[in-house]
Amino acid sequence: MALSPRSASAGDADAAAAGTTAILPHPTASPSSGGGPAGRSPGQLMWRRFRRDRTGMVCAGVVLFFFALGLLAPVISRLYGKDPYTLYGQDRPGLLNEYGYPIKPNGGIDGEFWFGIEPILGRDVLTQLLYGIRTSLLIALAVTVATVVTAIVLGVAAGYLGGRTDYLIGRTIDLLLAFPAQLFFIAFLPVVVALFVDPQDETPTYVRVLALIAVQWFLGWMGLARILRAQVLSLREREFIEAAKLSGASPWRIIHKELLPNLVTPILVQATLMLPNFVTAEAGLSFLGVGMVEPTPDWGRMFAIGAKVYQNDLTYMFFPGVAMVVFIVAFNLLGDSIRDAFDPRTTR
Repeated sequence: MALSPRSASAGDADAAAAGTTAILPHPTASPSSGGGPAGRSPGQLMWRRFRRDRTGMVCAGVVLFFFALGLLAPVISRLYGKDPYTLYGQDRPGLLNEYGYPIKPNGGIDGEFWFGIEPILGRDVLTQLLYGIRTSLLIALAVTVATVVTAIVLGVAAGYLGGRTDYLIGRTIDLLLAFPAQLFFIAFLPVVVALFVDPQDETPTYVRVLALIAVQWFLGWMGLARILRAQVLSLREREFIEAAKLSGASPWRIIHKELLPNLVTPILVQATLMLPNFVTAEAGLSFLGVGMVEPTPDWGRMFAIGAKVYQNDLTYMFFPGVAMVVFIVAFNLLGDSIRDAFDPRTTR
């Protein structure tokens, strides 16, 4: 027999008066979720979806592994007993032949030199690779951070303030996008270095690092800034922004509390796509001889040496080449997984 709402309420009251406890749904349970916890934050939902993506988790592990190799390069080098600067092949007879190539097969790989030795100079390949990864990743990470911060500041300012500010930032972006990036990097990197060091003097390593960061940052922030500007233009007309304005919130509070949390998705996705591009750009500049130079270990410089000796020692190119391919593919797939985790409507 069905009970009316009134009789059900009376039954509850009688049960309470008799000292019994009515069984009520748990406050965190929802019928649509099958009794599971409700009220998760967007970050928790994103992390939950990301953990279910096996490809994303594997790629995240690979990326963290490469960063750990770079950060721990001095520790690994000390434990390994080699460094990237000692000319083992020239200091010790029996490692290089009269033409400067490893005597032992496979580029000199053995129990002492796990990845072999470098032709001509005879340096250890493993430590060269570890320190090269360290150099390239730290430079690319610094460029990515500087680029993202610049894009956030200018993109949000252009979209939220509008008017003359939007016009000036927009025309600046259009002007900078007209520059051919790769040619600009090659042409202006020596110019930037020459501003701080006399061409006749030896350029310190930190000056080259700062020049690489500055040149790539200069032409690297416009794409993300345009994306953020478009996002802010659509968000500033939403009801919650209007409500914040009517409540008397300052522009800084509106940007900090209302706009930026809604821009996390494009910022993270674009950052994960930008960093591997900066890695390859830095390696390319070093390959062409305008980036990092001897004796600083660098990923791109290893490719430059490998391009000269590959006909007689193909093994030397193998390890940096495989490492670069694995890192770039893993980071790009990680970016796709992060995008899918933030927006479950996207499919691959």
